[in-house]
Amino acid sequence: MLPTISPWGTIAYFHLNREYIAKVLCENRQRPELKCNGQCYLAKKLKQQEDNKDKETTNRVQNLPVLQLFTQAVVSFKFSTDNYYFLDNPLFFYQLAVYISPDSRLLRPPQV
Repeated sequence: MLPTISPWGTIAYFHLNREYIAKVLCENRQRPELKCNGQCYLAKKLKQQEDNKDKETTNRVQNLPVLQLFTQAVVSFKFSTDNYYFLDNPLFFYQLAVYISPDSRLLRPPQV
């Protein structure tokens, strides 16, 4: 979850420290006509984080264990044609629960 939040942290840091970044860390601070205001620094940091994330993903993929699955060829199937039957009829029964209705005097609306 941290790699997905990391760019947002960088953007928040940029917005909180925009004046310092524009005066000290900006690559284009000598050329004010570009009106960069430190956005080059932000773009560079976001690109750096993206590259680091790509490297981590590549390392994870390269270090995954390889599972080799195989099956042997099945030459033939033999299906049994024997008929199965019950010697005695099975005893299945179902007993319904007895429903007792509540007293009908309790469920009548009041008489006005």
